[in-house]
Amino acid sequence: MSKPAPKLTIGEVAERSGFATTALRFYEDRGLISSTRTSGNQRRYERGVLRRLAFIRAAQRVGLSLEDIADALSALPDNHAPGKSDWARLSERWRDELDARIDGLRRLRDRLTGCIGCGCLSLNTCSLYNPDDRMADNGPAAPLLRPKSDGGL
Repeated sequence: MSKPAPKLTIGEVAERSGFATTALRFYEDRGLISSTRTSGNQRRYERGVLRRLAFIRAAQRVGLSLEDIADALSALPDNHAPGKSDWARLSERWRDELDARIDGLRRLRDRLTGCIGCGCLSLNTCSLYNPDDRMADNGPAAPLLRPKSDGGL
C-alpha cells in the first residue's frame, strides 16, 4: 500500500506557485482553494492545489474576474485539481465574453492608430476620449452643468 503524498505548507505552495502567501489566504477566504489545519493550526494543502492555482492564474491572465473564476471552480468537486477536460469545459462558458473583449480591443487598437496622427485631443469629437457622447450636438463644455439661461440646468 502506497503512502499518501505529504501535504504542502503555505510557504511551499507559495514558492511552487509563485503566489504570495497573502494571496493564498485571500483565495482560501473566498473559497477558491482549501486547506486543512494541523493540531498547531497551520495550513496544509493537498498537491492538487497547485493545479487549481495554475487555473486561477490562467483565468486571471485572460481578464476574468475572481467571481467568474470562483463560479467556475464551484462546478468542480472540493479539492479537485482541474485537468485538461475541466479547463476545456469551463473555458467554453467564457468563449463569447472573451471573443467580445478581443473584438473590442481590436476596434480600440484600430481607432487609436488613426488617432495618433490626428492630434485633435478634442473632447467634442474624439470617439476614444469621449465615446457615445449624447450631448455632443449641444456644443462644447458640459451643457447639463450650465445655468438654465444657457439651456442647461
